[in-house]
Amino acid sequence: MAPMHPLISTTELAHRLDEVVLNDIRWALTGPDHGRQDYEAGHIPGAVFVDLDTDLSSEPGSGRHPLPDPGVFAQTLGRLGIGPSDEVVVYDDMKNTIAARLWWMLKSIGHDRVRVLDGGYQRWVEEARLVERGDTTRDRTTHPQGDFAGVATRHDLAGRPHVDARPADRYRGEVEPVDPKAGHIPGAINLPATDNTGDDGRFLAADDLLQRFDQVGDGAVVSCGSGVIACHNALAMVVAGRKMPHVYVGSFSEWSNLDLPVNVGDDP
Repeated sequence: MAPMHPLISTTELAHRLDEVVLNDIRWALTGPDHGRQDYEAGHIPGAVFVDLDTDLSSEPGSGRHPLPDPGVFAQTLGRLGIGPSDEVVVYDDMKNTIAARLWWMLKSIGHDRVRVLDGGYQRWVEEARLVERGDTTRDRTTHPQGDFAGVATRHDLAGRPHVDARPADRYRGEVEPVDPKAGHIPGAINLPATDNTGDDGRFLAADDLLQRFDQVGDGAVVSCGSGVIACHNALAMVVAGRKMPHVYVGSFSEWSNLDLPVNVGDDP
């Protein structure tokens, strides 16, 4: 059987709302509460809200969004109504740069039946499709625990292709809204995750994504600020037909908090 394509269109989802487990993962760097508020104001029918900070991360340490304990994550999946055989669809309102985190986490533990809504919530609304308000829950179930695979640490970066998914001005060190140092990890090239999609929020064609990541060699590691939007680059590489890269979950938040050397400017 061919692997499940990582993306699902709004048209297909509209015909299959009762067949999938739908998760809304809205969040903003400058106001994390915005996700819950916007979800309750309107979401795709049947979608359960997933909180990046509490459901998909453990307490901040040297990095801002460390992975939760695998056992805790399994319990979270059960609470969200995600069973081991369910087809999961995830989305957000930021070109899926946040939703990709759950896509990657599920793939990482071996739950392969997960897809990302191409175009996200904005495209759904622009097409005047049905939305509902308030809170939606699913019946609790159980999900087996799986260890996270494909995780890189700061000790795994040397000698490997490394892609930083943050915006170019943060990579160059011109601005830094949250982390203690500005710049980037030495050796990382910059391919901002937001450039994986067009103005309509949908992913570029596979051939275009393949060309975009052509400069990235095998055995790559992707990072960002805190290991979230890096997953969007991982998703884009898979859409392009590339092998899933490893994700440095600590990313620049961990690197800079440890006061490790950084580079500024355009050069890796």
